[in-house]
Amino acid sequence: MKRATLSRKPLSQLVVIDVQERLCGAMPAQELGGVLRNVEILLQAAAILAVPILYTEQAPAKLGTTLPRLTRWLPADGRVEKTCFSCYEESQFRAKLDETRPQIILTGMEAHICVAQTALQLLEDDHHQVFVVEDAVISRNPAHKTNALARLRQAGGIVTNTESVVFEWLENAENDAFKQIAGLVK
Repeated sequence: MKRATLSRKPLSQLVVIDVQERLCGAMPAQELGGVLRNVEILLQAAAILAVPILYTEQAPAKLGTTLPRLTRWLPADGRVEKTCFSCYEESQFRAKLDETRPQIILTGMEAHICVAQTALQLLEDDHHQVFVVEDAVISRNPAHKTNALARLRQAGGIVTNTESVVFEWLENAENDAFKQIAGLVK
């Protein structure tokens, strides 16, 4: 699997990792707003284009649930509660992955912990191609995010950005959803 571009159908699925109330409170406020906006854009575009969505919550009894501003875009059957840092360690997560869609687009927090560990485990499986959306992931310490993205690049992950993802999903301006998608990123 050497393809470095995304395809709306049938290859992609979106994963939102641990965008939870208490975790968000620990993130740098000046970066958090932009990250949340980009996660919302990705969720809306995925919904418009029928890209499957999974989302995780790390120990929600302690860290709270997913931010309410995101839940309207999340499918009820896409939630995975976890205690492992890597989503891939949770059997429920693996069971919910659509194995016919090997391109996994990762967003969320923290970039150097749950996002990185998930990406690294997915990369170990030759069936998955991992895309980490740089402007839709965050860590408490920006240097940790920078380090995680460099490490994931070295491991074979593809670091991309929100607009690249949504326009690669869209494929061309003749797509019926073009105006909706273009409106999301204005």
